[in-house]
Amino acid sequence: SDDRFLRVSIYRVDNLTSQSPGTRYDVEYEGERFYPKGYWKTDQAFMPRVLKSKRAQSSGENLYYVRFIEDFPVFPVTDNWDDTTIAGFASDKQYVVETSTKVIERCLLMTTDPGDLVLDPTCGSGTTAFVAEKWGRRWITCDTSRVAITLAKQRLMTASFDYYALRYPHEGLKGGFDYETVPHITLKSIANNPDIDAIYDDHYPRVSAALSALNDALNSSPPKPIKPKQGARKEEIVSFSSGDTLEEWEVPFSMPQDWSDTLKEPFDAFHKLRQKMQTSIDESIATHADQETLYDKPLIDKTKLRITGPFSVEAVPAPTVLSLDETLPAEEADSAVARSGETSRQSLWRDELLKTGVRGKGGNMMTFAEFETLPGTKYLHASGSVTETGERVVVSFGPEHAALEQRQVEEAMNEAYHLMPKPKFILFCAFTFDPEAAKDIDELNVPGMTFLKVQMNTDLLTEDLRRNRSSNQSFWLMGQPEIEVRKRTDGMWEVEVHGFDYFNPRTGEIESGGTKQIAMWSLDQDYDQRSLMPHQIFFPMADTNGGWNRLKRTIRAELDEDLLEQFHGTVSLPFEAGDNRRVAVKIVDDRGIESLKIISLES
Repeated sequence: SDDRFLRVSIYRVDNLTSQSPGTRYDVEYEGERFYPKGYWKTDQAFMPRVLKSKRAQSSGENLYYVRFIEDFPVFPVTDNWDDTTIAGFASDKQYVVETSTKVIERCLLMTTDPGDLVLDPTCGSGTTAFVAEKWGRRWITCDTSRVAITLAKQRLMTASFDYYALRYPHEGLKGGFDYETVPHITLKSIANNPDIDAIYDDHYPRVSAALSALNDALNSSPPKPIKPKQGARKEEIVSFSSGDTLEEWEVPFSMPQDWSDTLKEPFDAFHKLRQKMQTSIDESIATHADQETLYDKPLIDKTKLRITGPFSVEAVPAPTVLSLDETLPAEEADSAVARSGETSRQSLWRDELLKTGVRGKGGNMMTFAEFETLPGTKYLHASGSVTETGERVVVSFGPEHAALEQRQVEEAMNEAYHLMPKPKFILFCAFTFDPEAAKDIDELNVPGMTFLKVQMNTDLLTEDLRRNRSSNQSFWLMGQPEIEVRKRTDGMWEVEVHGFDYFNPRTGEIESGGTKQIAMWSLDQDYDQRSLMPHQIFFPMADTNGGWNRLKRTIRAELDEDLLEQFHGTVSLPFEAGDNRRVAVKIVDDRGIESLKIISLES
């Protein structure tokens, strides 16, 4: 800033002219006359308001518009996001392809309003859901990876957010937030502001009178000559002893040291009146400016803090989705059709199973010597032998776009029972299991036969991913959850998770995995056989920086240490039996493999 301005502020000069056809006329400013090389941006009738507001500055033969940084202290976001070049990927990744929240926030804020529904079908570590929750959007998110879902759940459940003030509280989120606004002062808003004329007419006579009083005092007790800093007499000598007087713009902002004390009163009086007029004009300019809403800056209610509310509704069983081929009209059978469809997919899966084997706990592998189709069976799709022992194994593959259901388990069992010789192992391989089917497999007890659930990697649904995978992670042995439900002496119920029982391919025995491999488990206290609603969630493997301890740290509040410790354990909080008198316990192990156990509550 220079001496003409009443505030210390950053500003720059901008064009008062343009090449577009407009008006041309002489403008007198600080004793000089200016004529545009192009055209003035403001009509002649409105230019005086720009000059009265001290929003002009001369340089050489040109007159410019003064633009303060406060006139519009923000920058619009364009389609060039150069500020996300480094921030495009998260710096503290929880997931391999995690995106920075800044990028997702920008996409969400420019396309949605509070209360809108956001869908992310490949959630990864849950960044989209996290951002949607933060900004008051509803969300649905899903992923084929159980590791991703588990990470997303923990991230959301242990997060905290600012509480944004609602614009119309009685309408809730649909009324939107109360946002910060900033004035957008433009040359046009100044030129079209009629209050500037009224303020100037009211104040300037007093400013002019104070200037006259200052000049009289300077002529009565003349100090040394001075050289004005701007205007027509810039750097020319003004001699008060010769009767010269100062124009308004020539009065220095700070009184020169060689001026006598008798000049201080008229000097201060002039500046006080000039500042009062300028302040009134500046306030009018800000008031008449358009207000820009900052949609990334809602007002924060510091007295409140938000945490993620109940959010998880998990479809059980998974809904059936027909593939595109199954929705098309039936074709006339030929050799090409005979090699396609369900039989073809099962053949590919059978080949992959023979190639990769089944991965068990601790890197143990169950491998196979050969596989062949079984004639006359519908639910058993392959028969082979275990490499090391030669024992017979049969395989039942679940559907491509749905859960493996109870009926398939029952029919596969019937077919296996009539085989000669009887198989030692029956493998139920599926992308997802109906909970009742999983329960049946876990509880099957036939002497001489072992029933195993095998998780199929969803990469098998995509040929390129299956073909390019370097590791043998197509099939995983799923543990059997060991759960105890007991009724307490006070009539309440509690659940204890003892861990997983794993099949060890090396020994051929079912072994207890203990509780050390449980990454997370959740309890639905009143399972309705349709949707799993977690009422209690536990993180046994979380350290002092994870699980519910993270929430305690982020909300900076005192939480019940005993409860925090319990939510890191394997015993639930006491609960009452619900109307369905049935509980569901979902366990996720350290590999991201899920198992569901459904137990009825006996009276």
